Amino acid sequence: MPPLPWLDSAEAGRAVAIFDKLRLPDVIGRPALADAAGDWFRDIVRALMGAQDEGGERQVREVFCLTPKKQSKTTYGAALMVTALLMNRRPRAEFLLIGPTKITADLAFDQAAGMIEADPDGFLQKRMFVQEHLKTITDRRTKAQLLIKTFDAKVLTGVKPAGVLLDELHEISKSARAARVIGQIRGGMLPIPESFLVFITTQSDERPEGAFLAELQMARDIRDGRAAGAMLPILYEFPRDIMTGSGWSDPVNWPMVMPNLGRSVTLARLEDEFATAKLKGNAELRRWASQHLNVEVGLALRSDRWAGADYWQARVEPGLSLDRLLDRCEVVVVGVDGGGLDDLFGLTVLGRERQESDVDEGEGEIRRVHRWLSWSHAWCHEGVLDRRLSIAAVLQDFADAGELTIVDDELADLSAIVAHIEAIKDRGLLACVAVDPAGIGELVDELAAIDVTLENGMLIGVGQGYRLMGAIKTAERRLVSGALVHAPSSLMDWCVGNVKIEPTATAIRATKQNAGDAKIDPWAALINAVDRMSLNPAAIAPMNIETLIA
Repeated sequence: MPPLPWLDSAEAGRAVAIFDKLRLPDVIGRPALADAAGDWFRDIVRALMGAQDEGGERQVREVFCLTPKKQSKTTYGAALMVTALLMNRRPRAEFLLIGPTKITADLAFDQAAGMIEADPDGFLQKRMFVQEHLKTITDRRTKAQLLIKTFDAKVLTGVKPAGVLLDELHEISKSARAARVIGQIRGGMLPIPESFLVFITTQSDERPEGAFLAELQMARDIRDGRAAGAMLPILYEFPRDIMTGSGWSDPVNWPMVMPNLGRSVTLARLEDEFATAKLKGNAELRRWASQHLNVEVGLALRSDRWAGADYWQARVEPGLSLDRLLDRCEVVVVGVDGGGLDDLFGLTVLGRERQESDVDEGEGEIRRVHRWLSWSHAWCHEGVLDRRLSIAAVLQDFADAGELTIVDDELADLSAIVAHIEAIKDRGLLACVAVDPAGIGELVDELAAIDVTLENGMLIGVGQGYRLMGAIKTAERRLVSGALVHAPSSLMDWCVGNVKIEPTATAIRATKQNAGDAKIDPWAALINAVDRMSLNPAAIAPMNIETLIA
């Protein structure tokens, strides 16, 4: 919690006193939150409710709270909204508590209504009118209402709330319209100076994306001093070295991310669940860690995943760019895949380093090899965002990161791809361009203009399906040993997680996890390039006047 020099201590103290008087409705003895709640959430109540200046303008307008499961987020969130309703002075103000599903929304309503019912003095029952069938609580004094709803873009469009709490944002953001609705909520709050927006969520059990990724990144940037804003970030997550290493699996470190430990959850119970998750395999372990320890999932690892996915993130080389790859490599194969109006057009540049490096073959055996360096990019037509609403926000994230280019001219992607290939060819590094032979007519024509053709052997059609088994296995083995490294790319992380391996009678073949939505084209471009690079090619020097005379 950062210092809050402008905090109105009187209002903050009043808010905490109201919060503490509320009682847990589903616990034996119905204890007051003064005894049952953790101080961590009391600090949030104090900061949010005491953050109004003399003119009524709220200084902390937003809170982003990231905590693991079993930290009483929904219960405390309901108590926060009841507290806000009781402190409100605006006639007929509207407060919203939004859950991602009906079950979550019903639970939040039961907690809020139960707290009113549990008041031993009967004051809250007299002041508040609870309508269970409408999931609404009305303050009889101000006519202000707390409405508890399931996330629905139609219901939330056009609202003008004085306060909103979104529960489990990572689930809400799976809706293609989540970012747009959150923008509309923020717009509706503008005329109300004391309005606030609270996100309370666990980490996603899949790769963070869409509205969740955008809000999480903003909260991290504010926390780390890279950005300024009226959002208060409360992020219970491990330092990066623990999260990316093995430290997250040590129970000694778990209290770092569990503010309610010893109240709603115990370490012994979590250790038992952790042991069970390990027995069920790597995918279940990662899912459990994302939900109970806020460990961010980089790849959607499944039992039918590509085996190389387990090693993909460990082989990223920070700072590797296309220019640096070309400076360090003696030969390059360019892989291309996709290109339909409903697909990504994926390009991967795979280079072989001039210098040898040590790689670990296992059991202490070190071998010197020329490593392969990989860099990828993709293009898509803007119509894909309309046709594939479920991944539109994801694709926009990649575009914002500079890893995907969205084009409106159906030939703009081809011209960009050809420009990359021509630049590599002009440097005397290009061995060939490896492509999926299906549907590349336009690309063949464009490449012919730079003298990359089937006839001169610089354009190679790579057999698909089971014929790629060797290349797939080669990529896996090189990732394991570290002989294949790649540039940082959230786009490629996503594509690698989308790859599904299907066994056939005598081989394997790669498909998409979900037909249509789960794109893998840049990964397929990598495998096309691996197929050719595994033949140990040499670069074909450009034919200029100097080489002809020599």
